[in-house]
Amino acid sequence: MKQTEAIITVVGFLGAGKTTLLKYLVNEYIGIGWEPYVILNDYENAYMDAQQFTDQLQSNTIKALNGSCICCSGIIELRNTVNRIPERKNGVTLIEANGTSDTCALMEFLAVGLKDHFLPPVQIGVVDVKNWQQRGEHNELEANQIQVSSLIVLTHLDSLTKNAIEIVKNELRSLNPAAQLIPVEALDVSLLPELLPSENKAQQFEHQKSHWSSCSVDLPMLPNIECIYDICNMLPMSMLRVKGCTMVVGDDFYTYFERKPDGEIHIRPFNGVPITGNKLLTVGNGSDPEILNKAIQVGMNAVH
Repeated sequence: MKQTEAIITVVGFLGAGKTTLLKYLVNEYIGIGWEPYVILNDYENAYMDAQQFTDQLQSNTIKALNGSCICCSGIIELRNTVNRIPERKNGVTLIEANGTSDTCALMEFLAVGLKDHFLPPVQIGVVDVKNWQQRGEHNELEANQIQVSSLIVLTHLDSLTKNAIEIVKNELRSLNPAAQLIPVEALDVSLLPELLPSENKAQQFEHQKSHWSSCSVDLPMLPNIECIYDICNMLPMSMLRVKGCTMVVGDDFYTYFERKPDGEIHIRPFNGVPITGNKLLTVGNGSDPEILNKAIQVGMNAVH
């Protein structure tokens, strides 16, 4: 059987812009008549992210893999999920790995045992240029994540000088000399299935460094939007991912919010009703239900 269906994994550090890129890829592929299938992985509540694609895709072409590390303990579930995807004439499978994945291990294990009609998996790395290698103790993980990427997409360039961007590009080239480096607007999605798997040799990485604590708690209806900022700012910065979804008094829609590793808080309407209920969830050191519930209580009681 001829190999015709591409598998593209999208990897990168927390908050780098993987989901934004994934939405762009889905729109572009649909626009040229392709049939994308999306798989998303996260430590906590991947269903919340998956639901944001239901305005682009049918629910049977979206799969959330929740609560497991797809680069090790979850690799069998991931491989089985891919193999169950129906064969399509213009099929492309897009996999978003969680932001703490050991992506070198992921690519090493994913290619084993796939059905014959799939092309060898290729990896796209997403790099937040503004915050590149400003992750403290997690710099090694961020550097490791792009070392077997065939293509590296650069994000968050707007506020940077050409010199600052070139410094990051040079660092990326030193880690992965074979990868193409491009901003998202330069992507030609029709060419992505022609990418070849990277042959770059990754630096040795202690896999357990990619395993972080995580937790989630129920989130009540909030009295006002300012509560979101209070809750996010109450949580320690050691929690590198903070996100949640709930109702705000006076609104007739659900609100999704996220605090990125650099502390920026983003708020937007949520698509539909969260199937897992209103949640606050975190990934990173200090993730504990007691801490989350205390932050909620302080945010609810704050005077604005």
